[in-house]
Amino acid sequence: MMSPLEVVRIPVLSDNYAWLIHDPASNETVAVDPGEAQPLLDAAAARGWSIGQVWTTHWHPDHTGGNEAMREAGARITGPGAERAKIPTLDVEVGEGDTVRIGDHVARVMAVPGHTQGHIAFHLADDGIVFTGDTLFAMGCGRLFEGTPDDMYANMLRYAAMPDSTLVYCGHEYTQSNGRFALTAEPDNQAIVERMRVVDDLRTRGEATIPTTISEERATNPFLRAPSAEKLGELRRGKDGFKG
Repeated sequence: MMSPLEVVRIPVLSDNYAWLIHDPASNETVAVDPGEAQPLLDAAAARGWSIGQVWTTHWHPDHTGGNEAMREAGARITGPGAERAKIPTLDVEVGEGDTVRIGDHVARVMAVPGHTQGHIAFHLADDGIVFTGDTLFAMGCGRLFEGTPDDMYANMLRYAAMPDSTLVYCGHEYTQSNGRFALTAEPDNQAIVERMRVVDDLRTRGEATIPTTISEERATNPFLRAPSAEKLGELRRGKDGFKG
């Protein structure tokens, strides 16, 4: 039986989360989406870990800004081959159905376009973990900078099919704003009302709301709950202009 992975949340920039994944059995460590390098390098060093890999979900600088320094520190950079031209630090290009490993733990690469067209997620199904970058957020989804509602709706269907207990590690602390919009989208959804009590309390105390779970998102995320791509697009346009 594999030893469980350790996942450490590292706040970077203004509202980003990068992640350290550590496998105690192999002593390997992966950084996910380092918007800047030093906080992750410091956190790893404090734990006696050495970062050997970076897993990149998409090209945006707040997710790749630390790649070069990570590479100089000895890490191999893996990311979406479809965005190779925008991620010059890539050492390993991956796409839909490819796999990456940390020790004996395997992550399958999912193509999840829409926020950017080459965006990928890393799904460690045996560990019940998915790193969604800027596609699935707690009570929200990413802006459609490069894709369409159809793209994002297809992503939501794939996430919704994961087991309830799957832990979702996303790229930003957007939960409070997302939840306020969710309340306007589904004002009679008592699960959202109750979740927002918890979220507001956590944020008042300066605590994080991530990771979330697929179960929580099925109950409270209007985008994951959308019955069609058309409805998701309507919601996304509403959220883009939301000032709450």
